[in-house]
Amino acid sequence: MNPSVSSSSSTSSPSSGSWFSGVVRGRSDRAGSVKMGSDSASGGSGDFSGPVVRKNQFRGVLFKYGPKPIQVAFKTGDYRQQVIFIGGLTDGFLATEYLEPLAIALDKEKWSLVQLLMSSSYNGYGTSSLKQDAMEVDQLISYFINKEILRELYCLAIVLAARTLYIIYAPMLHALEQSRAAILQAPVSDRDTEQLFLKQLL
Repeated sequence: MNPSVSSSSSTSSPSSGSWFSGVVRGRSDRAGSVKMGSDSASGGSGDFSGPVVRKNQFRGVLFKYGPKPIQVAFKTGDYRQQVIFIGGLTDGFLATEYLEPLAIALDKEKWSLVQLLMSSSYNGYGTSSLKQDAMEVDQLISYFINKEILRELYCLAIVLAARTLYIIYAPMLHALEQSRAAILQAPVSDRDTEQLFLKQLL
């Protein structure tokens, strides 16, 4: 298996049947409930009223995935297919506006959206490193594997987190059976961007 790395800056249009295309075209909505089937991690068949209660209010599970107090994650849906969202500098939960429609679109396709906090989240960005971020993302993935609730995996990283994803992708994600792709959204470096602007001003 050869998982791929894709960037949102690509000019190619998304496939009409993909869960991500619904978000891009803005066709997702909040109406209706989703009934969990055999793809749910719990294996239950009860009704699930969706991952978003109202604006900026998600329904899901908050859990610890590592030994540090900051190492907590929030998961919408109860599925074995996971999309892990990795934020940029100072980001934490609900880092971007599109997480809400993304969670809804994923839930319709029986995928869970996972947001995590790392040592570099919020005000911790100056006290950690890309290597530490990569290790903590690896711990989150290991948590899912050990709990046997990981069937397929996508990682979605924005801005500087794209570097973190690249660090993990080569040694670990490429060899991970469940890994399907890595999505790099706005894969730029804040530090490099600032240096570029400074050079233009001088």
